[in-house]
Amino acid sequence: MATLHKLALPVIIEYFLQSLIGTVDIYFAGGLGDEAIAAVSLTNLIVNIFIAVFTAVSVGVTAVVSRNIGRNDREAASAAARQSILLGLLVGVATGLVALVFRVPLLRMSGAEDDILVFAVPYFMTVAVPTLFLCILTILSACLRASADSVTPMLASSGANLVNILLNWVFIKMGMGIIGLGLATTLSRALAAGLLLGKLWFGHGKLRIKGGSWRPDRELLGSITRIGLPAGVEKLIMRFGQLVYNGLIISLGTAAYVAHNVSGNIEGYACIPAIGFGIATATQVGISLGEDSPDRAKKYTYLSIKIAGLYTIILSVGFYLFAPNLAVHFAQSPESQAYIVQVLHFIAFFEFFSVTSQVLTNALQGAGDTKFPMFATMIGIWGIRVGVGYLLAIRLGLGLLGIWMAYVLDLIVRSAALYVRFRRGKWATISI
Repeated sequence: MATLHKLALPVIIEYFLQSLIGTVDIYFAGGLGDEAIAAVSLTNLIVNIFIAVFTAVSVGVTAVVSRNIGRNDREAASAAARQSILLGLLVGVATGLVALVFRVPLLRMSGAEDDILVFAVPYFMTVAVPTLFLCILTILSACLRASADSVTPMLASSGANLVNILLNWVFIKMGMGIIGLGLATTLSRALAAGLLLGKLWFGHGKLRIKGGSWRPDRELLGSITRIGLPAGVEKLIMRFGQLVYNGLIISLGTAAYVAHNVSGNIEGYACIPAIGFGIATATQVGISLGEDSPDRAKKYTYLSIKIAGLYTIILSVGFYLFAPNLAVHFAQSPESQAYIVQVLHFIAFFEFFSVTSQVLTNALQGAGDTKFPMFATMIGIWGIRVGVGYLLAIRLGLGLLGIWMAYVLDLIVRSAALYVRFRRGKWATISI
């Protein structure tokens, strides 16, 4: 338990602070109007698609680095980190170019009308186009966590978030509006990436990228890509599915759309323990398999579900009780506020399934079993969230609540499928 907490708690703090960036942006955007909130949310939907590509690299390098750390082969682990950075530079530049060239079509595809587009385009240009910083930050954090160092990413994120909050305030005071919000976010990400790069270059931990070869290694790049690609596809399936049912939500009206995004942002805080313990589990599963101890990997996984589940239930009770207060602070219109309270009161009862799904997915990915979670996500997103969501929200007239009912059903079905997969134990025989 102590090992899991040691790895998970810094990740929980880090992701809490990362979520704070989004919350702070939404808070400041709220002062500019509901259209500005929608602009921030739409941009983040598209950035999340890019993150899916970054995830392919981060999941792959997590499995390779942690397995080599378990074997006590630090040079092989460091070599994998260097190769992942090279891959990240390529991916980050490519996604930035796509964002620059297709900025308006991407925003319109996600549902932006002309009134929202006025805010969305400048925010998108300052957040999505320089996405290289986010890509490198994601990969460097994964490298460090895979070597059982989750404190350094947390410290870098802490500093970056303080900078983001300060710059948001300064830029808004300077009259920079939505551009200021985007610029603050990007500068804070660049700072965090720089700090992590410095740690890996000059540090004296289990990984050190200075001094080794930076020539592309086809075998290592192939291993990272082979393991990570299904995880990246899984995230892409999820994000494109979100774009589709995002259109369903926009069709319900601006108030429902704003409420959905505010509720999702608040609910996301309850998911942070699952993310933290899930990442810790992926690391421990990889290390345990490197030490040829699958039983220890199982122990860590089930313990993570229990501990993260307890934390999440406590947080769920909190946002259930304070839903009306939260709604008033994050939305202007009474209609949006009413929707927020309704959604938060409903979702609070089902957060444990989010924990189970998250931790089991990370456990399988840490072992290199990334294809099954990909197929489970495909069914859950397109069959349940989109298909059932459309049926409940549009055809049966349940509106925004119907969207969240489909979300809950997806979590329940996916948790059950992942549990059966993990119990069968095939993940313990995958070679890297």
